[in-house]
Amino acid sequence: MTTIINNIFQLFAERGHRQYVEDVTELQHALQCALFATHNHEPEAVIAACLLHDYGHLLHDLGEDIAEQGTDAKHEELGANQLAPFFPPAVTEPIRLHVTAKRYLCFRQPDYFQGLSEASQLSLKLQGGVMTEKEAQTFAQNPYCAAAVRLRRYDDAGKIKDFSTPDLESYRTLLVSLLRS
Repeated sequence: MTTIINNIFQLFAERGHRQYVEDVTELQHALQCALFATHNHEPEAVIAACLLHDYGHLLHDLGEDIAEQGTDAKHEELGANQLAPFFPPAVTEPIRLHVTAKRYLCFRQPDYFQGLSEASQLSLKLQGGVMTEKEAQTFAQNPYCAAAVRLRRYDDAGKIKDFSTPDLESYRTLLVSLLRS
């Protein structure tokens, strides 16, 4: 089962250098999100979800500027689906829902949209835009809603240039401990 962990780490080694937004790479973004979750004493599953939430971006080969091309790669679904056979829903469902959480926060907190990066504002349009009242009510009933919203907050924060984090290897034991038996 640790083969999946090796595969994840290999993919980060091969593609983690890709620019995520403004001033950070995919790997830097993932490490920042996981570190922020750790500092906020999140459960281990949420820390893992933060680390792996954009795994789907590493899986597709559509380039770094797909939103600017008008394409939604549905990276959240791609990543969650690839990880679901190996990790429990407490890890994969917040990953699957972190884009939905952005839509939800834009509905619940109208000023939230203004705080999104330019890239995130652009991708929001491709991802369905701001939720409707009915969509928000349905999402709020999801058992992983709260974890997905917290992940989303770390996602928004994890874009700091030259921010020092532990390396990817420091998360190996955590990820192994969360693998399905």
